[in-house]
Amino acid sequence: MLDAGEVNTLFRLHDEEVAPLIFVANARGGVTYVSPEWSAFTGQPAADAVQHGWFRCVHPGDHEPAAAFLRRVRDRPSEYSLRLRLRRADGSYAWVVIGAVPSYGPPDRTFLGYLGSLTEISPSDPEPPIACGTMARFIPPPLNAATPPGTPLEAVADYLLMAHGLIEHDGAKEMLPVLRHALTMAGVLLARSSAAPDPGDRFH
Repeated sequence: MLDAGEVNTLFRLHDEEVAPLIFVANARGGVTYVSPEWSAFTGQPAADAVQHGWFRCVHPGDHEPAAAFLRRVRDRPSEYSLRLRLRRADGSYAWVVIGAVPSYGPPDRTFLGYLGSLTEISPSDPEPPIACGTMARFIPPPLNAATPPGTPLEAVADYLLMAHGLIEHDGAKEMLPVLRHALTMAGVLLARSSAAPDPGDRFH
């Protein structure tokens, strides 16, 4: 399993200027929203990526470990990071890191799903990387001013995710409840902006 912080050791951000992809997933693990960068990167229309349609872009060799890990974070909500290979629009595969934070709402802090981002990375270790994930604090990479998110709401989600990742065990931790509420609202608004069907293809 990938240890927290190990992503920065094993990988570096891709040399190309690539904006993070923002996504929202519901409590059942189905994706309800992907930002426009998803279609530009994978060639898959956003309408085909919702629920578990995005998994068609995952490298076949990474299907089993990725699906098993995503079932775990669906059943045991936690911040997480997951690295795997994703098919680009040209048919080649790129290593990416998917990271997300859980959202909760009323009543009684009900688990609503995840708000997260996906960023292309390049191996910086001589050993071949493998697909794996960790249930630990997710710290997204810095935003790149050359490739800002497509909408103001996506920019807000990016900055909220980054702020959440920066808060560790110091006085700023008192801000976590406010940030988590804001993350929940951002996820709700992003999902609302793209009404998604609820097809039957699910992880089993």
